[in-house]
Amino acid sequence: MFLEIIKFVLYAGLIVLIAKYVLVVTLRRLAENLNLKPKTVGNIAGYATSVPELLTISISSLNGLISTTIFNVISSNIINFIQYMVSIVMNKNRRAFTNQAIRVDMVLVLITIVIPSIIVGKKIEMNLLIVPAFLILYVLFQYINHNAHKLYLKKEDKQLAKQIEEEGKRENGNTRKTLLYISILIVTGILLYVIGELLGDTLQQLCNRFNISQVVIGILLGFITSIPELITFFEAQKHHKQANDDMLGVVEATNNLLTSNVLNLFVIQSIGIVLYGIV
Repeated sequence: MFLEIIKFVLYAGLIVLIAKYVLVVTLRRLAENLNLKPKTVGNIAGYATSVPELLTISISSLNGLISTTIFNVISSNIINFIQYMVSIVMNKNRRAFTNQAIRVDMVLVLITIVIPSIIVGKKIEMNLLIVPAFLILYVLFQYINHNAHKLYLKKEDKQLAKQIEEEGKRENGNTRKTLLYISILIVTGILLYVIGELLGDTLQQLCNRFNISQVVIGILLGFITSIPELITFFEAQKHHKQANDDMLGVVEATNNLLTSNVLNLFVIQSIGIVLYGIV
């Protein structure tokens, strides 16, 4: 059992390290190379930092551990929210919450915590009937987020457009770097898949052979897979603070948080349910 626990920590740690130092960094450079706005960069970071959850939830589902997946989502989304709030306070950006767009996003984030909590509390069965509802909610959340930013961040968008354009001039149109970043992402994806398979075997051993609760493993996975978000929340605000514009960093970090939480609950959990149904 001790050996299996070491394997669990090792494989999960490798996924986090690769996501943190390779996946997230490469995606950010690709986004900046393409001169994307902070909101878009935050969205991309959200997709990137959700890769560990995608792997752990998919693998858990394929191994029949559906209870592990929902606790993984709950713990990940709660920890993401706590880490985000800590990063906001430590960077002294609390005044950003006076912006209505940020407030709307935070309400959506809290809903991504309440929904899985209700599922667990009411012991709702995780079956294929939930998937369409989750996908509809995903589209709805994206629509609300898009329109909130469009309505309440007009001034910021205009003021920051020039800065974003200037920062991107160094690499604007650099096709070689774009291809390099894409190649790194492909290799990274393959590596994460291989490690994910090993993690799946270890999870199955811990649950079936050693009778460790799926709830415990799900919560542990939530802690482990939330580390990349902690890094990106601080990095986003630090990056834009150097340009004397804290709001950019908050917008990027907030969209990172919202995208990550929404993906975890509505998309990745749906993938897990489908995979579990197939198994």
